[in-house]
Amino acid sequence: MSARITLHSLQTAPEAARPFLENAQKNAGFIPNLLGVLANAPAALETYVTVSALNGKSELSLAEREVVQLIAATQHGCDFCVAGHTAVALNKAKLPQAVVDALRARGELPDARYETLAAFAREVIATRGNVSDATYQAFRDAGFSEGNALEVILGVSLATLCNFANVFAQTPLNDELSKYRWQPSA
Repeated sequence: MSARITLHSLQTAPEAARPFLENAQKNAGFIPNLLGVLANAPAALETYVTVSALNGKSELSLAEREVVQLIAATQHGCDFCVAGHTAVALNKAKLPQAVVDALRARGELPDARYETLAAFAREVIATRGNVSDATYQAFRDAGFSEGNALEVILGVSLATLCNFANVFAQTPLNDELSKYRWQPSA
C-alpha cells in the first residue's frame, strides 16, 4: 500500500524538513513513514517533533505516556501509531504484555492505575475535554495530579496530530514496525 500523499525521503524532502529526517535516521536507524508524510509540511513536522519532545518532559512516566498514546491511537483508528507505540510500550517503556494487549484490544487494563489513566484519556477524547467529575476524581484518587490531567491532554494533542495525519495520508507501516501491526476490530 502506498501513501495517499508523497512519502518523502532525505533526498526528496523539502529543505526545511531534512534536519528532522536526518535526526530521526540517526536516532532510530530508519525514518518512520509518519515523518516522511509530515515532511510535506515542514511546519507540521517541526510541530510533531517539538510537541513530542515537550510531552517527554511531562511528569507522567514513559509507560503512562504510552498508555495515553495507545488509547488515542486505538480510539482514532490509527494503525500506524498503534504499531509504533506498541513497539515503544513493550521495548522502551517495558509495559507488561497483558497491559499492551488490553490497550490494543480496547479492553479493560489488568492494572488499576493504568486503567484509571486510560479511562481518563478515553473520556478526554470522547468528550473533547468535558470529563465528568467522577472520572476526574477517580484519576485524582489514583494519585494523578492536576498537572497530570493537563499532561494527558498534551499527549492527546500530540496523538491527534500524528493519528489524523496518518489516517488521512494512509501512511504505510515501516518494515521495522511490521511485527506490531494492528487493525481495528469492527
